[in-house]
Amino acid sequence: MSRTGIEVGVDPRGSRARVRLDSSGADGRGHLTARILAFGHASASVALVAEGALLLADDLIEVDVTVGPEAELDLIEPSGTVAYDMRGGSARWRVRVHLAEGARLRWHGKPFVVAEGADVSREVQVDLAPGATAMLRETLVLGRSGERGGSLAQRTRVSHGGYPLLVEDLVLGAHRPRTGLLGPWRVIDTVSVLGRRADDIPKKVVGDGAHRFELEGPGTLIRSLSGQAHTRCLDPAWRVLADTWDACPVAADR
Repeated sequence: MSRTGIEVGVDPRGSRARVRLDSSGADGRGHLTARILAFGHASASVALVAEGALLLADDLIEVDVTVGPEAELDLIEPSGTVAYDMRGGSARWRVRVHLAEGARLRWHGKPFVVAEGADVSREVQVDLAPGATAMLRETLVLGRSGERGGSLAQRTRVSHGGYPLLVEDLVLGAHRPRTGLLGPWRVIDTVSVLGRRADDIPKKVVGDGAHRFELEGPGTLIRSLSGQAHTRCLDPAWRVLADTWDACPVAADR
């Protein structure tokens, strides 16, 4: 088991945000290490860096992210993740995010590739307090080049103010029919705006190859299906959202 913890808060007495990083595993250090890239009075930029091959059979990766009131975290993944052939085994990946009142999280995830023979269970849980917002980028890829891909079961639960905002289960794999879900495609690219709607995204930026879904509560999903990860058509939408994000600093930075 490997656990990585990231906690960011505002220090009213200092000139930089309070950042607490933790990594633990069977060998003393976890498979993922968090490293500070930059910081401000109420904000921090942190990179998630793999310390070895990920993801292998019997791996259990846990990532816990906490952002305090009126604080901001920009989480970056320098490289993607590959779940390798597990030869009959399986692996799990769990992400838990808690955003306090007025907190903001931007997480630009790189492709998560499920290679032939891999069997992966992913759980993503995001809890937003009133006034908290998150912007997430996630790309799921079934198989490397020339592969059909392994099996992936993803469970996503997002709550806002204690009420469900997004409940989604994706069960994908070579041994399951894809008709009606993926069709001939193997890449699912998603930009999620949670805690508010993405009203500032022009339709032409989303493009004809993507679909926009408005949640029942404050939130928007923009999703596209494609055959190759490097042709992700949501890059323009992400850039527009990122520009809007940078133009609206958290209250404590004003």
